[in-house]
Amino acid sequence: MLRVVSCLAYEHDYTFVVAAAVICIIASVMTVRLFDRAGRLPAGRRLWWIVLSGIAGGAAIWTTHFIAMLGFQIPMAHTFDPLMTVGSLLIAIAFTAGGFCLTVEPPRWLPAEAGGIVAGIGILAMHFTGMAGLEGSARIVWDGGLVAASALFALGFGTLTAHLLARKRSRASRVTAVFTLVLAICAMHFTGMGAATIVPDPLAPSASHTISNELLAVLVLLTMAMVAGLIFYVMDTRYQRDLIENFRHAARHDPLTGLPNRAYLSEHLPLVVKRIAEQGGQAAVVVIDLDRFKEINDVHGHHAGDYLLQTLARRFALRTGNGEFVARVGGDEFIAVKHPVQGRSDIDAFVQRLVDCVLQPVIRGADALSVGVSVGISLCPADAASEEDLICRADHAMYRAKRAAGNAVRYYEPSMDEGRRARSALAMELRHAVEREELELHYQPQRDLRTGAVTGYEALLRWRHRERGLVSPSEFIPIAEETGLIVPIGEWVLRTACADAAGWNVTHRVAVNIAAAQLAQTDIAGDIHEILLSCGLSAARLELEITEASLIEDQARTLHVIRRLKALGVTIAMDDFGTGYSSLSTLQVFPFDKVKMDRSFIENVTTNAVSAAIVKATILLADSLGMSVVAEGVERQEQADFLRAEGCREAQGFLYGRPRPMSEHHLLLCG
Repeated sequence: MLRVVSCLAYEHDYTFVVAAAVICIIASVMTVRLFDRAGRLPAGRRLWWIVLSGIAGGAAIWTTHFIAMLGFQIPMAHTFDPLMTVGSLLIAIAFTAGGFCLTVEPPRWLPAEAGGIVAGIGILAMHFTGMAGLEGSARIVWDGGLVAASALFALGFGTLTAHLLARKRSRASRVTAVFTLVLAICAMHFTGMGAATIVPDPLAPSASHTISNELLAVLVLLTMAMVAGLIFYVMDTRYQRDLIENFRHAARHDPLTGLPNRAYLSEHLPLVVKRIAEQGGQAAVVVIDLDRFKEINDVHGHHAGDYLLQTLARRFALRTGNGEFVARVGGDEFIAVKHPVQGRSDIDAFVQRLVDCVLQPVIRGADALSVGVSVGISLCPADAASEEDLICRADHAMYRAKRAAGNAVRYYEPSMDEGRRARSALAMELRHAVEREELELHYQPQRDLRTGAVTGYEALLRWRHRERGLVSPSEFIPIAEETGLIVPIGEWVLRTACADAAGWNVTHRVAVNIAAAQLAQTDIAGDIHEILLSCGLSAARLELEITEASLIEDQARTLHVIRRLKALGVTIAMDDFGTGYSSLSTLQVFPFDKVKMDRSFIENVTTNAVSAAIVKATILLADSLGMSVVAEGVERQEQADFLRAEGCREAQGFLYGRPRPMSEHHLLLCG
């Protein structure tokens, strides 16, 4: 190796050596960065970046060699063969690109490090081809040992570079890969130069077409500029193309889950419909709505809800194949499309795959997040021939499935449209029910279980339609909540109930249900205070019944509202206790005066041990918290006897009286 040191120290111009090293480092950095980008792209988009990295790597080898050669002090006139000189550049690029290609995508029987060996061979082939192109009155005598050493440097450091690029992904490994690539080029070159002894030979033939040192310098600079320009041009073009593609992808995909979004659906579903119209066949549109998703957000937080959606999205992506996709079109709503479909069994299998994805619990830390699902399906062209109608009708089927409960799946049926139209017509008529004086209140008594005396009345809303007769609350209350009519209707109920109670000849309480939308009003406490003052009703005689579902939207604000209502002197009761998902924690947070046990527990209290245990526990819990208990839905004497024995003080139900108009309650009118 003393020969190599001597060659570098005494036979080279240091200016060119430093320039060659700097160029080699810069080009190697660019080569590694281009290779790294190629490795991170999908297989179909890698080729351009592998070619670019090969061009950069080949240029690094070639320019390092010839810049160093310009600084090599040859004691005689010399030139360079143009064919060998240009050929050595092409050899360097071809072998480097081939080696990188093997490193990125090696065959199964070949390790990725084999690409480094190919690149090392390219460094050797380029060097000795370039040296073979040296023309002058001399010949080159090679030291076999140093030639072998130069080959070891090229192959060894080339293999190490490939190993770092293929097996490691850290920033430090990339810096090290640049260093080993520079060593592969420079160590090979200067060892190879040390292996060469130039012996004068007057008989050596002279070439007719040669490149002088000056022309070689221009050629090297021009090559560097062209390679750099090509790389930057392609990188800029590719960057702009990738940027546009990223924008297109972002516009057509949901940012949280990565699933296609409504824009993607609006773009692809019409194509499916058009293909069916032209070629025949059929497609299925599936609307998927998650049940109890809101509870996940309320109990575990929105991060848990986001995690659930992301997990479901990954499952959907894994369980869908060609001709199938799932789009997220709302907070917890998805629309899936399958085309083509061979029959009902094909659709059922597709839907079952999606349902299985949803029903499998999502594990997040110590929590198991579980939701239900309601699914509606429409078929093209059987149910509709346009994308809007297909989605609308699948949506109708989904709502029918949601009313059925229990992870139901429903296909669209024409009768669903009829029900939807009837529901819309009822909603329009409900808007005018107040002004037409079609709404009325019925009152159901609440009694003391020990004495049998009436303690209060619950005001229950009824709609006496001028053509349909008495409309069931279960039919029109959900419509009022969906359309927002529950707010003005609820205000009418409050004002009417308070005015009625103020005119009674007895001082019993009147209980009024408050909807979630009413609690969300800006100053509900102020409005109730104004109603009490205008009606002349004592606040102590008004009892407001609030369901647990009304409390979970914005607990902090709702707690503030309830405290203001209690400050007025109004009694606050928790309605339908036990039917929510966190009733005990709700009792802990909100200052209720009374708990109303849901009728579903009372119905089987004498025949079902679980219902009996829940009722007993509720009575004990309420008593320890200083709350009174009212049992709803008491219809049989044995139920009343059980409740009385367990210490329940109040009850209401058909056993004590059905809801009736105030005109039929003679006690209230006559005293």
